[in-house]
Amino acid sequence: MPAVIEASGLTKRFGATTALEALDLEVRQGEVFGFLGPNGAGKTTTIRLLLGLIRPSAGSARVFGRDAWAQPEAIHRRLAVVTADPALWPQLTAHETLDLLGGLHGGYDAAYRQELIERFDLDPDKRLRAFSTGNRQKVALIAAFMTRAELLVFDEPTSGLDPLRKVVFRECLAEARERGQTVFLSSHLLVEVEASADRVGLLRRGHLVEVGTFDELRHLSAMRIEATFEGDPPDLDGIPGVEGVRVDGRRLSFHVHGSVAPALEALAAARPVRLTSREPSLEDLFLARYGADD
Repeated sequence: MPAVIEASGLTKRFGATTALEALDLEVRQGEVFGFLGPNGAGKTTTIRLLLGLIRPSAGSARVFGRDAWAQPEAIHRRLAVVTADPALWPQLTAHETLDLLGGLHGGYDAAYRQELIERFDLDPDKRLRAFSTGNRQKVALIAAFMTRAELLVFDEPTSGLDPLRKVVFRECLAEARERGQTVFLSSHLLVEVEASADRVGLLRRGHLVEVGTFDELRHLSAMRIEATFEGDPPDLDGIPGVEGVRVDGRRLSFHVHGSVAPALEALAAARPVRLTSREPSLEDLFLARYGADD
């Protein structure tokens, strides 16, 4: 698949502060790419650079093969953007806002817009000044999805949404992927990214530290195992790959890197009455890579 977004050595400095350092990134056509990092990691700075809103200090950003800083108008005709706190017109109704945003984009799918209004449970005749943060976010999301833009750029897009509408958002992402649209999803919400992304990039303090599919990034964390015993839990000191052992009465939990066979043999000798294990979640990967500092 051709690359929709390409960044090479992309760097942004604000005085003595480096917000983004030598970012190399490629987002392919038709994929949902999750851009994950804690607040202040440089996610929004990256998006502003990709949209041509700020000039890079070094490196380059290309969207649809065009220079993001030199040719932003041509790029913006082919994408839609939703931020965490969209700036909308308080005196307009939701319907008027959608008409305006659709016209600015150059067209939209009217039938799909109506479907989205119903799915997001939006009152289109209400003025935006009376809307909560979550309802304003619904307007922005509907405006983006209804255009069926080739590239959807989301920066913390579900801020303020209730759980049911977050499910609708994820469904719309899946539908966009099926239509061949490309999605750049920036978030610190691990569940949101894990549920939707084909690949993820982990950003920390302006540096892209990992890129890959969820399965490819599992090496960053260990298998988590929990066991309950009739008597005292066994001593796992010295068992290869075992770390983070916690004992709570007759319950034992730990992580294990590499082969789980030595740990399981030690557990079996103590005759556990209950044993569970699970693969690392994206949150586990995040914490394993970043640690508690972030």
